[in-house]
Amino acid sequence: MPAVRPEGIRIALDGPAASGKGTVARAVARALGYRYLDTGAMYRAVALQAERRGVAWSDAPGLAALAEQLPLDFRWDGATLAVLLDGQDVTEQVRSQRVGQGASAVAVHPPVRAALVRRQQALAARGGVVVDGRDIGTVVLPDAELKVYLDASPGERARRRHAELVARDPRGAPPLAQVLAEVNARDAQDSGRATGPLSVAADAVVVDTTALDIPQAIQAVLALARARGA
Repeated sequence: MPAVRPEGIRIALDGPAASGKGTVARAVARALGYRYLDTGAMYRAVALQAERRGVAWSDAPGLAALAEQLPLDFRWDGATLAVLLDGQDVTEQVRSQRVGQGASAVAVHPPVRAALVRRQQALAARGGVVVDGRDIGTVVLPDAELKVYLDASPGERARRRHAELVARDPRGAPPLAQVLAEVNARDAQDSGRATGPLSVAADAVVVDTTALDIPQAIQAVLALARARGA
C-alpha cells in the first residue's frame, strides 16, 4: 500500500534547462494550494554561497559542508518565489548566467547532491508539494504519485532563455547563438554526470512544450495532477 500523504500528492517535475519547468511548477503549486520546492535554486544557492565564502566549485568536501548547513529559505512575494540566503533576498543573483553555470558545476559532486537530496526528501515527505529539478522522479522522489518530464527543443529553450536575459538586461544579454551553445553544453553536462543525471523516469509522463505557451503547459500538468487525486 502506498503511504498516505497528509497534505496531498507529491508531484515530481523534471526537465532540461529552460524547458519551463520552474514557471509551470510554481503555477501548478499555487493553483493546487501546494508548497513548491525549487531544487534548482538550492544548487544555485550552494554555488553562490561558495563564491561568497571563497570555496571553489571543484571543492567537493567544502561544497558538501556548505550544503549541509545552507541557511536557505523560500518566501512567496505575491506571485514570485523569493530565494533567501542568510536572510537576504538573492532571487536575482541565483538566476544569473554565471551562478547557473556554477549550479551545474557543483551538482556533479556526489556529496553535494547527497546532502541536498536528504533535505529535499524531508521537505517533501508530508506531500502536497510540487518539486522540480533534473532528477526528482528518478532519485529524489522515485515513488512520487505523479512524475512529469517537461521537454522542448534546444532551439526553443534557447529562445526562451534569451528572451529572459534580454528582459533583465537588454544591453548586456548575450547573443542567441551563445545562449544556444550554453543550453547544449548544460544538457550534455547534466545528462552525462555520474550522480543523479538528467533522465526520464520510466513511469513519467512526457509533456513536450515546444509548441505550447505557458498557460497551456500549466493546464496540461494540472490535468494530470487532478487525475492523480490532487
